[in-house]
Amino acid sequence: MIHLFKTKIGRLRVLAILEGISLLSLVFIAVPVKYWMGNPLFVRLIGPVHGTLFLLFLFNTLSVGVEQNWKCKEITWKVILACFIPFGTFYIDKKILSKL
Repeated sequence: MIHLFKTKIGRLRVLAILEGISLLSLVFIAVPVKYWMGNPLFVRLIGPVHGTLFLLFLFNTLSVGVEQNWKCKEITWKVILACFIPFGTFYIDKKILSKL
């Protein structure tokens, strides 16, 4: 896993995984605790973390796309779209980013 931090695409893959994990935590842990137990603490903690990771993934996708000369119609739009689809970052990491 350490080798992923050596390249921008590797760091983008790490961000994709972290963004997906933060969404999983938000949807399956924080929100149920908020509504079933009446405790919004986890949503207050995980929500901003997920939002930050989402924005970092989006900006890094654009940065890597420009640096790597990705064709917008072939790669960039798919990677950006993935961050708007729940758990799409896992899919895009497996299908596109791991092959670059």
